[in-house]
Amino acid sequence: MANRDYKIYDESYPYFITTSIRFGLPLFSDPGAVQIVLENIRFLRKERGVNVFAYVIMANHTHAIMQGTDLKNKISRFKSYSARKIGDLFRERGRSRWLKRLKKVKPEHKTDRHFQFWEESFHPKQIEGDDMMDQKITYIHQNPVKRGYVDKPEHWRYSSARNYLGSEGLIEIDGFEGRIV
Repeated sequence: MANRDYKIYDESYPYFITTSIRFGLPLFSDPGAVQIVLENIRFLRKERGVNVFAYVIMANHTHAIMQGTDLKNKISRFKSYSARKIGDLFRERGRSRWLKRLKKVKPEHKTDRHFQFWEESFHPKQIEGDDMMDQKITYIHQNPVKRGYVDKPEHWRYSSARNYLGSEGLIEIDGFEGRIV
């Protein structure tokens, strides 16, 4: 794909974002790690003015549709902060195996940290209309179904599918009324 596909060019548009854990390690199998990510998404929304239209947290990655000013910087801070907090959590819980693996996958030139939790990029893809928005929301909500984790999108606890069905989700979202799950 062209380099243009993975940059934020116009902050007035929402972006489909993917953040992956380094080398696909399934660190979100720990509910405490997921809670840290959820708290940070809430913080982005409430304190940093980021609109969150949809999200899903899987075992080794997240997808979201977000919009906001200076989104690249805010996502970078989100990733940095959540990595530190999850590292602290793993130390508190004696999850040394995970910390050792994260240390092993850290590039040598990254001397400012002990481990690397997230992959470098977050691959923003500009949402350019209602059809694309519907397609990305469906993709996000169907992700756990396609992986065989649940039979219906709303059964996955860590997604906005429930919000789109009119139920309370774990995070308040900036939903589009009438959108599909």
